[in-house]
Amino acid sequence: MQPADIARIALVTDPRVSPDGRTVAFVVTHVDVDDNVYRNAVWIAAADGSAPPRPFSAGEHGDGQPVWSPDGRWLAFTSRRGDDRKATLHVAPVDGPGEVRTLCARDEAIEEPAWSPDGSRIAFASRERTSRLDGPDERARPPRRIERLFTRLDGEGWTVDRPRSVFVVPVDGSAAPRVVAGGPFEHGGPAWAPDGATIAVTAARYEDWDVSPLLTDVHLVDPAGASEPRAVTRRTFAHQMPSWSPDGTRIAALAEDARVVHSHSQVVVIDVATGEERVLTAELDRQCLPMPGARSPVWDDDGLLFSCEDHGSVHVRRVPAAGGPSAPVVGGRRWVTGYDAAGGTLVFTATTATSLPDLFVLDPDGSERRLTAVGDVFHAAVPPREPERFTVPSTGGGEIDAWLVRPAEPAGERAPVLLSIHGGPMTQYGESWFDEFQMWTGAGYAVVYCNPHGSTGGTQAWARAIRAPEAEVEPGTGWGGIDADDVLTVLDAALAANPDLDPDRVGVLGGSYGGYLTSWLIGHTDRFVAACSERAVNNLESLEWASDVAGFFRFEIGVDHVRRPDVYRRMSPVTYVQDVRTPVLILHSENDLRCPINQADQLFVALRMLGRPVEYHRFDGESHGLSRNGSPRHRILRAEIILDWFARHLGGRAPARS
Repeated sequence: MQPADIARIALVTDPRVSPDGRTVAFVVTHVDVDDNVYRNAVWIAAADGSAPPRPFSAGEHGDGQPVWSPDGRWLAFTSRRGDDRKATLHVAPVDGPGEVRTLCARDEAIEEPAWSPDGSRIAFASRERTSRLDGPDERARPPRRIERLFTRLDGEGWTVDRPRSVFVVPVDGSAAPRVVAGGPFEHGGPAWAPDGATIAVTAARYEDWDVSPLLTDVHLVDPAGASEPRAVTRRTFAHQMPSWSPDGTRIAALAEDARVVHSHSQVVVIDVATGEERVLTAELDRQCLPMPGARSPVWDDDGLLFSCEDHGSVHVRRVPAAGGPSAPVVGGRRWVTGYDAAGGTLVFTATTATSLPDLFVLDPDGSERRLTAVGDVFHAAVPPREPERFTVPSTGGGEIDAWLVRPAEPAGERAPVLLSIHGGPMTQYGESWFDEFQMWTGAGYAVVYCNPHGSTGGTQAWARAIRAPEAEVEPGTGWGGIDADDVLTVLDAALAANPDLDPDRVGVLGGSYGGYLTSWLIGHTDRFVAACSERAVNNLESLEWASDVAGFFRFEIGVDHVRRPDVYRRMSPVTYVQDVRTPVLILHSENDLRCPINQADQLFVALRMLGRPVEYHRFDGESHGLSRNGSPRHRILRAEIILDWFARHLGGRAPARS
């Protein structure tokens, strides 16, 4: 695979089953390099495979988020239409007469559409602009009034004067959307009660929400907006993605204990009358909020379907709503990126390390059928490389999940090696197709990657192992402790077991937390020939002052930076910058709010002043997720820069420029 092949990628996401279980709606995404955009279209397929999948929408406008009407005759979906590219909400008949009907157009994105049980209204979430933003002249606006933390969000910009609210709009287009749960609080996850009399939403609607652990409650909202939301839960967890039981007496949700980070998100069931909660998945001890792949739990008779991470894979499991052990429904070495069930039909989208995501249906006998083949053309043109999975004992106890992908054509008798470190740190690498690994192996590199302590995919204790030693609750080694040891242990094991890998030509790279650990490692060892530190955390103390989630990291580290700045400085790569001798490529986005651009500036300024080899690229108009959802041209250019850098230092093949 070459960087230009990013333009060939097609993805299948967001499967939704019709109420009768006979038809599946889903989204297909293609890359349009010429216009530098992603094209999304809603498609539909017969669940029994009796007819080939077909496009439901044109896909020229960013269509997505399909949701079936209760009678299965209509699909609602979001788009961006018109010359001004406003966010729009539409309904269209699936079969039979009728045309696409536009229900509303907004300046802000429309998210999480949900039909009322009688099919007459749709609830959705969207940001609500305040009067301060009226008028085109920014110089004439009054200043932002800021009284709380968390005023911005990466990829969104300022949110303090754009709170996320829940709206209701009639499907017949007779009225404009009406706010039913509004600012200054942030709301999400609208879910209608079966009788249509109320809507469940999640929000942190309490006075000190910004300076205490962010515990979002489930609230009940009047669809007419005639009364204030009423809390059902009592600041027990951070709840999200609620879904009602068919009889309307219970609400399922995903919930985590935000007082100690990391805490696995669990499936909980809430008694609507009493607010009593039961955690259903604690004994499983796995993260039940995979990214990508998370959605609200799906009620399935007397049980709930949910997805969870497990040692590099994401599976679908079922747990009894009354409590008891969960059982696998969709397993295997793969990553389930979406699922849904209705009318006796369960569908899911899944990817593997060698295949882009496609749509599958699970038959009653447990067999699976693939309904789409969107990635086949791509894989025929760009044959994927299969990773080799292995485990390595950690010095901190337990086994580290690890993988090695060998190069398509080694650049020399022994292959140069790239050690890749994932972000998070509370995420996982695993059994999913990753364009970057395929590009690097295509350039002649062997790629080694793993899930060190601090990652998810295993136990909660494994993920919490890198909290600061000074933490009063669940102390660990701190960032740059057992996590750094683990990735080096995996690298050593891979080199020792594979004499075709060149131990004298090893590079290291990673983004976000992976960029942190890259910067950390080159300040503590000279074993790497070159490094790429991308959108990295280089100064934990200044990050906690300036990030969009400034004030949050104290729950992850275990102490705060105001009272214990020494802890943050000790764990910061810039503290050890004078020991860096490795040539460093720095990549960062101008609009990154999660790891602000000054994180890259600090590393670059220090290395340049010290006369160390460093190269720095800043991407205009991009946020923290450049490598995943940045503009297609920037994604291609970024890949070319990385491959060119390592070709100069490790001897791999330079990329063909687009």
